[in-house]
Amino acid sequence: MRSNESRYSRLPTRNNTTTTEFERGTSRDSGVAMSDSGSINEKIAAEHDSKRLLPTRMNPRIISDATIGLSDGLTVPFALTAGLSALGDTNVVIYGGLAELIAGGISMGLGGYLGAKSEAEAYQAALSETKAIVAEDQQTASSLVRGTFTHYDFSERVLDEMTESLRASPPDMVDFLMRFHHQLTEADYAPSRAYISGLTIALGYVLGGLVALLPYLFMSSIQNGFYGSVLVMAIALFAFGWAKTSLVGEANRMTCLQNGMQMLVLGAVAAGAAMGCVKAIG
Repeated sequence: MRSNESRYSRLPTRNNTTTTEFERGTSRDSGVAMSDSGSINEKIAAEHDSKRLLPTRMNPRIISDATIGLSDGLTVPFALTAGLSALGDTNVVIYGGLAELIAGGISMGLGGYLGAKSEAEAYQAALSETKAIVAEDQQTASSLVRGTFTHYDFSERVLDEMTESLRASPPDMVDFLMRFHHQLTEADYAPSRAYISGLTIALGYVLGGLVALLPYLFMSSIQNGFYGSVLVMAIALFAFGWAKTSLVGEANRMTCLQNGMQMLVLGAVAAGAAMGCVKAIG
């Protein structure tokens, strides 16, 4: 009897084998799910932190506003003063340039303020709409979440897990949709953003215009003032084109050189057109 039990105990048991294979399959599926979930977390974290990892020294929006103000300030007042210099009166150039600087700075600043304010209002509208969808239409919200993940090529199982996880926390789903579906972040549309944008553009315009106007204040004749303005503006335009390119993280010197020359040519064309118009009318 004991020998039979010993003989039977050495025989392979089908149920045990099936159970072992099932456990291995379950463990393998669990490992795949965990791997996919880890991949999701890594990709979302990388996308969420991408702005922080960019090699910029300041907020790109501030660079954009300063570029708008300085580019107009370095070209429009320079073209105006160059055109007025054809009249041969230094006072006309100075007073006309100052009036244009004040009016242009106010106009540009108001334009930047109103533009940023409109963007903030659009953000609030998108936020309210997203909150309403999450609260009232979970099916649409889930479709938006799944649609956001389509370019990641995740499995249906992982997509279902992520969607259900976000549905369990409506605030997280709203934040997710705003960041990754609409690609909008609250920091870029804060109420103070409109004031900062308007002030940055206005100051950039005034500072850029003063560079063109200062030589006329210190030179003895309008002809010398014009030549001094041309020299100073040539240096300023080229330096601005180079600097605005390097500030956004561009390390290629050839690209910086091309943008510097582009700004220089732009200013020269604007000034030449203004002088030509004044001489043609006169």
